[in-house]
Amino acid sequence: MLDQFLLFFVSLIANTLSSLAGGGAGLLQLPALIFLGLPFTTALATHKIASVALGVGASIKHLSVNKFRWPLVFIMIASALPGVIIGANVILLIPESIAMVCLGILTFSLGLYSIKKPELGLNETLRNLDLRGYIIGSIGLFLLGVLNGSLTSGTGLFVTIWLVYWFGISYTKAVSYTLVLVGILWNGTGAITFALIGNIQWSWMAVLILGSLIGGYLGAHLALTKGNRLVKRVFESMTILTGIALITKAFA
Repeated sequence: MLDQFLLFFVSLIANTLSSLAGGGAGLLQLPALIFLGLPFTTALATHKIASVALGVGASIKHLSVNKFRWPLVFIMIASALPGVIIGANVILLIPESIAMVCLGILTFSLGLYSIKKPELGLNETLRNLDLRGYIIGSIGLFLLGVLNGSLTSGTGLFVTIWLVYWFGISYTKAVSYTLVLVGILWNGTGAITFALIGNIQWSWMAVLILGSLIGGYLGAHLALTKGNRLVKRVFESMTILTGIALITKAFA
């Protein structure tokens, strides 16, 4: 019961912050699963399945408010899902410490980049919504799909900043795309792949899903009511903390 309560609390906090920032639930949830005794690959697979509930919880709020651009929705599905499957299958071939250090440095750099661009994502200035822009955007999303399928700690943050940087979407709108499409479809694809090739801690799944659903909805509510500035600040905090946590874990 103590483990179950701890998992719910960690899941609620992690997914609320993740829903607000557009990623980063693995910063708390994945290490908690490892701390409670799960091997890395089992913890990763269990977290991946639970993270689908984050997308569902956030989508309930975001889909009632935001209207999505269907060409962007299409490329986020068609270009990224093959990458997710590839990433989920190759993660077992990459040394864990190397993967974590590289991802940690990249994630930390995202936070610094956003801080150095104080107006980035605060207002929507749409761009690259032509054929060339969608092609380049698709390549970026495919690579992020590979990253998402292999390592779940903070990869949603990469998608959020890519949408802000390349397409000129505001932080709040980018978080909506990330949580609905990455949270449900990308993570759902990764979850199915992991379920087929890895072990899942099913006895912990109910409490993780409950925390993810509630946290996803709460974070989405805060993002939509408080606006882009709060989302940007939380995004920057989550990327820097996630980067430090990944690098530290790699050398632990």
